[in-house]
Amino acid sequence: MDPTTDNAGPTGDSRSSRASLEALRAEISKAVVGQDPAVTGLVVALLCRGHVLLEGVPGVAKTLLVRALAASLELDTKRVQFTPDLMPSDITGSLVYDARTTEFSFQPGPVFTNLLLADEINRTPPKTQSSLLEAMEERQVTVDGTPRPLPEPFLVAATQNPVEYEGTYPLPEAQLDRFLLKLTVPLPSRQDEIDVLTRHAEGFNPRDLRAAGVRPVAGPAELEAARTAVAKTTVSPEITAYVVDICRATRESPSLTLGVSPRGATALLSTARAWAWLTGRDYVIPDDVKALALPTLRHRIQLRPEAEMEGVTADSVINAILAQVPVPR
Repeated sequence: MDPTTDNAGPTGDSRSSRASLEALRAEISKAVVGQDPAVTGLVVALLCRGHVLLEGVPGVAKTLLVRALAASLELDTKRVQFTPDLMPSDITGSLVYDARTTEFSFQPGPVFTNLLLADEINRTPPKTQSSLLEAMEERQVTVDGTPRPLPEPFLVAATQNPVEYEGTYPLPEAQLDRFLLKLTVPLPSRQDEIDVLTRHAEGFNPRDLRAAGVRPVAGPAELEAARTAVAKTTVSPEITAYVVDICRATRESPSLTLGVSPRGATALLSTARAWAWLTGRDYVIPDDVKALALPTLRHRIQLRPEAEMEGVTADSVINAILAQVPVPR
């Protein structure tokens, strides 16, 4: 992505907000090495007012990535370590009795923040997982019958380990569908890992991002301006039909028991618009849809057991569908 690219001639405000968000990549790279796709995915989610599921083995900088993003955007962030004994009120907050006033007062939980890092979300029981649903979908929590709005912007970045399933509670399809994107955070390449170790040898402290030089390069105002610009990105009827055809093809795939819902189709259209704007255009092309198809759709489909046994993956099914569905000209 090149912040100087401006093929469609957007307004000065649009160029400025795009440049601010593009600067995030350089700022976050001061703390995180070699995870550009995940950084871009988080920015797309912020632009679309969506939430992100980060999947990767322990130690690939998932937590550091979210903390660096928050520091670069001058946003408040909180982290919750999900455990089997975590209660819903530990996330949303609860009423606490004040002996001095003889009244109950609401004590906000960690969900009242801009970026909530839900670490190892699949390690807590479904009742606690579902306590995030209202917050993610309605951007509010209800305690004792009183709805309480969450700050704006608000993004949940939940992490899960893809290889260790003992003692976990897999997210049900209904909750997975609430996440706009599922981003895989891979192990670094050899050179990236050398760079990580070199930084640590030179004194890098992942708990002190300010010392690492990470500074705010954008804020809520720039983010809101960017969202306004994304909402004006043009989508032709041919692109809309292309998105629908891709999603309908998943429902007919012999490898799947569950295809993409209309909500998933809407999500793909939204992320494609955000990507088009980030790349300097005010209109969507088929390549934008293809670029965001995997992270937007991979968690919204369900493989047949026999397909899994044959080594078929969600990504391979989506890639096959992208190769088969006619591309609009």
